[in-house]
Amino acid sequence: MSDDDRQDRDVAFIRALAELLRENDLTELQVKREDAEEGSLNVRVSRQPLAPPPPAPPPASPAAAPTTAASPPEAAAPEVEVEDPALLPGAVTSPMVGTVYLAPEPGAAAFVSVGDQVAEGQTLLIVEAMKTMNQIPAPRAGRVGRILVENGAPVEFGAPLMVID
Repeated sequence: MSDDDRQDRDVAFIRALAELLRENDLTELQVKREDAEEGSLNVRVSRQPLAPPPPAPPPASPAAAPTTAASPPEAAAPEVEVEDPALLPGAVTSPMVGTVYLAPEPGAAAFVSVGDQVAEGQTLLIVEAMKTMNQIPAPRAGRVGRILVENGAPVEFGAPLMVID
């Protein structure tokens, strides 16, 4: 295959990824394509959201309004930060966009459960991306504190999957 043909094929592949990004309202997509004859192609396509989502409206209940106004905003802010699992030191995040599977195959036992001790490198779950099953290893040894995704759920790049304490 000539260099021009290879380049045209790569451009068509990247355009198809960009279209997939738009059609599924994704913000980022990363793919690595391996080919024995042509080598590998590592592509990351990303886009900025059109506009940030509007802030949530305050509660409409008149009884809740005085209580909300009386509580200091400083007390609410730390709780939000602590509750964001992606910020926890043991958070395991998705390295790609795809679909999460907690077991190696349908009907099989899950790779791990909450409370299980895991070793560094042990498979925690699978993220399927473009028909490729990618095993997600434990970044460190510890105990599975929380599983933040459901089997078969779609995930974005960087989404928290579980927490290892």
